[in-house]
Amino acid sequence: MIPSNDKRPAATVTGDSYHSNPSSVAWASRTFPSLTFYHRFLANVLRSSSQARRGSYDDDAWAESSFQVLKDLESLGASVQIEGLDHVRGLESACVFVGNHMSTLETMVLPAIIQPIRDVTFVVKQSLLDYPLFKHIVGTRDPIAVTRQNARQDLKTVLTEGTQKLNQGICVVVFPQTTRSEVFHPKDFKTIGIKLAVKAGVPIVPVALQTNAWGNGNWIKDFGKIDPSKQVRFAFGAPLAVTGRGTDQHQAAIDYIGSKLEEWGSA
Repeated sequence: MIPSNDKRPAATVTGDSYHSNPSSVAWASRTFPSLTFYHRFLANVLRSSSQARRGSYDDDAWAESSFQVLKDLESLGASVQIEGLDHVRGLESACVFVGNHMSTLETMVLPAIIQPIRDVTFVVKQSLLDYPLFKHIVGTRDPIAVTRQNARQDLKTVLTEGTQKLNQGICVVVFPQTTRSEVFHPKDFKTIGIKLAVKAGVPIVPVALQTNAWGNGNWIKDFGKIDPSKQVRFAFGAPLAVTGRGTDQHQAAIDYIGSKLEEWGSA
């Protein structure tokens, strides 16, 4: 179990890092990891959706349900490693988190890691607000929704709504890649996170992610194969104060993410 801190007792990490404790795995979880996980995940989503419809799905509930996803992955034998949390705790203002986008896993687990320390929201696809399974939950998080049909309008939306949230002390998570991918291509890592940080006058925090234990599906991309033999890793880099147009900081974020993925064997 993840240790507690003063702000969110059951859903955060104390110290700079976290490593899963090995434990025995039930036969059904070991033999049918995807079936077992999605059964538990669906129950979690339905419970959370019910809370959201009743108006009781608050920040604590979000962190708790996200934490449950992490625990359910660990119950299958997946090993989770998190590092660099002191960089998040040491922030003097809200920030823009910019990370590579590998799978659905990071969007489900990052709230359990960040929200207990700093209030946070995400830039998401508009379709998630229309998706029957998630729309009530996502709607309570007041995300920044983009259509991915009009790049200019999406940028305007992110800059306008993102700046408002950052000014209110709410961090924003941005995945600047064009699509989820197990391979990190720097050329696909757009500057939208940097542009938001420049406009709001806040730092960026690069986040390296290795999350392909939750695969991308062939029919429904959000629901792919669960492979608990693959290591799950989150690494938060030092905050980068953005200067000028942020060109140097954008490259520094790319370099940090690329170096961590290379270290992990995912480059």
